[in-house]
Amino acid sequence: MFIEERHQAILNWLEEKGSISNSDIQENFGVSYDSAKRDLRILEEKGLLKRTHGGALPLRQIATGRPAKVTCKEMSCIKENYLEIAKEAVSMIKNNDVVYIPPASVGIFMVQNIPDNLKIRVVTDSIVIAEELRKKDNIRVIMLGGEMDDKGNCHDAIAVETIKRLRFDKCFLTSACISADFGLSIQKTQAISFYNALIDSSKQTIGLYPKEKIGFDSIVSICPANRLDTLITDWDASEEDLKQFDEQGIKVVVVDKPEDQE
Repeated sequence: MFIEERHQAILNWLEEKGSISNSDIQENFGVSYDSAKRDLRILEEKGLLKRTHGGALPLRQIATGRPAKVTCKEMSCIKENYLEIAKEAVSMIKNNDVVYIPPASVGIFMVQNIPDNLKIRVVTDSIVIAEELRKKDNIRVIMLGGEMDDKGNCHDAIAVETIKRLRFDKCFLTSACISADFGLSIQKTQAISFYNALIDSSKQTIGLYPKEKIGFDSIVSICPANRLDTLITDWDASEEDLKQFDEQGIKVVVVDKPEDQE
């Protein structure tokens, strides 16, 4: 197989499966580890993919911050990094903290892993999050009002005004994407004021960003990346991207891959 043919096959793999590792290239195309890394570097330089630690992701994630079409097995792997990030976030919460938890997969994982002996107040704009927390005697919930969207979240002007009257010890945020140049970004303009109000009202802002969201730009920038105090990510995040965040003064926390996933 010629190099050009192998490169096209790598892009086809990404199109079908949503990610590729250096070992995938080695095993399926019969090349060395160094050749696999070189292939991905060349394709990234051509603007055809985004390298991560140990592999690559397709560039079409830029607009949505979501992984491309994946199999059930791969989705399980993706969700594992969300879970580990959520556990790390929960470990940062102290008794009597007032915290904001985002209406996202990583937020749901946070809620499911809050220990019963941790007494806190949680502010949320999500009916789903509130319903999960309603069953926990150790947690008091403050619901943000406003007009509910089709996902059961409220982040309109009424919610923003409510946030301005609150103070959080910790605000846990995530968005479609994050990059050192474009900052936190989303697809719709309506939530820009909402996000910034949360950051303004919080003593500490912590970003929850799995590898699938790092190094990409969505349509609308919410704010610079350095408005985060801390960024929690996973073992496969791009080292180059994380270095750029560190240079902006953001504390970067990388969670370890669970032993049973090694």
